[in-house]
Amino acid sequence: MSETTILVVEDERKIARLLQIELESEGYAVNLAPDGVEGWASYKAGGISLVLLDVMLPGISGVDLLQRIRAVDAETPVIMLTAKGSVTDKVTGLDLGANDYVTKPFDMEELLARIRVLLRKAPSTNGTQAAGGPGPDPDEWLCAADLRLNEATRQVERAGQEIVLTQREFDLLAVLLRHKRLVLGREQLLNQVWGFEYTGNTNVVDVYIRYVRKKVDEGFSPELIHTVRGVGYVLRDAT
Repeated sequence: MSETTILVVEDERKIARLLQIELESEGYAVNLAPDGVEGWASYKAGGISLVLLDVMLPGISGVDLLQRIRAVDAETPVIMLTAKGSVTDKVTGLDLGANDYVTKPFDMEELLARIRVLLRKAPSTNGTQAAGGPGPDPDEWLCAADLRLNEATRQVERAGQEIVLTQREFDLLAVLLRHKRLVLGREQLLNQVWGFEYTGNTNVVDVYIRYVRKKVDEGFSPELIHTVRGVGYVLRDAT
């Protein structure tokens, strides 16, 4: 079985060393990079199963490095590490393609649990993609009323009008459409769209629901995305 290698891009030496010790004690191989330039070089060398990425880095910032990674690789899990814990900062990181966002100081056991969750979902290491089954059918559309979504071509239309969504917005809408008329809790949506478990202290789902509603429902009729108070959200074409 191939070794699981985690790339840690962190400029604070004490934190980087602590992460290395804890991760190696869990059986992971660790590549350390003190800045974004070395982090990018280490990532491009291949064999990385997951990236722990600090936001504030010298050289190439963590956000810029995340964008570089996602421009060539949509699969390798990336966890952002940062002292900036506002909802806006978290949404920015997640919208750019991060799988999770952990605020410093972090609980090591919780971070390790999040790493395990993401690695279970990850298909392979970067540069060594495993062969999977057939992808979505480009002729198949998910529909509700006059809303259509194609998972293969990443197209979304409402009343014949093309709607442009970010990656996360698209994934969220796709999950709602696949479970049309079923109420989905925040836990389910976080797990299926972002790939991590609900901790009870994030409203990122609510933020993204607002984004998707603005693009998909505003100016159209009927309204499709509904709130079920105290439970979650449902997509249906009739109230």
